[in-house]
Amino acid sequence: MIEIPEAFVIANQIDETLASKKVEKVEVPAKPNKYSFYFGNPSEYWRLLNGAVFSSARALGGMVEISFESRRLVLSDGAVITFHDKDGTPESKSQLTITFGDGTSLTVRIQLYGGIWCFNEGEFNNKYYLAAQEKPSPLVDQFNEAYFLRILDFAGAGKHSLKSFLATEQRIPGLGNGTLQDIAWTSGLHPKIKIESLSDEERGRLFSSIRSVMKKMAMRGGRDSEKDFFGNRGGYTTIMGKGTYGKPCPRCGALIERQDYLGGKIYFCSGCQKK
Repeated sequence: MIEIPEAFVIANQIDETLASKKVEKVEVPAKPNKYSFYFGNPSEYWRLLNGAVFSSARALGGMVEISFESRRLVLSDGAVITFHDKDGTPESKSQLTITFGDGTSLTVRIQLYGGIWCFNEGEFNNKYYLAAQEKPSPLVDQFNEAYFLRILDFAGAGKHSLKSFLATEQRIPGLGNGTLQDIAWTSGLHPKIKIESLSDEERGRLFSSIRSVMKKMAMRGGRDSEKDFFGNRGGYTTIMGKGTYGKPCPRCGALIERQDYLGGKIYFCSGCQKK
């Protein structure tokens, strides 16, 4: 599932790759995957996009927004967005295929679940899309410590665990359960620790970890558990995840553990992450 780093990488790759390309053909399956969520009638996407020229792409939290003149195509965190050259074969399980005039194409496959939203500018009022436009990303300077501490200061915040606070309710759009694991480990805090128990020093350390880990992930092409626009895995080696479960913690040597928590898996070191 793409999160902030992957959306950043993919949007930049799209911006460089699709420059000036004109949409020639738009296809959606006759019976879309039931976990693919479209805006409006997907069979009408050809009418919206056909003949439009690519303008730009940008990351919005864990989403990628692609602009074709006044039309927008927004792809959420469960979307696998892949480029195919003119000699390539688009994926058979694609939930959207856009073919350009030069024979190249873009496909979107849904991993677990995800949104494929195409619309004219200003028509889409999805709360997650709007929140991602309004709130600064940890990759930009506006996401500073003062801003982060304001996020922490709301009624009932203290009762949340670290995972609940960071990876739910879009408080930081695009920060999900995947990137949370290495942020928690880097800060030396357990995903289950209560926000109310954090000292000022730990809050500052958490802020620094969010910024530094997200930047490393983005600058290295995303996490190695995810793929970019060209189908290549990211260059950031995930520290806490299914690939390192049961292995020694690189900081203290204790074995990395795994638990089910809040609808997903958490990975942590009980030896050096404060609970």
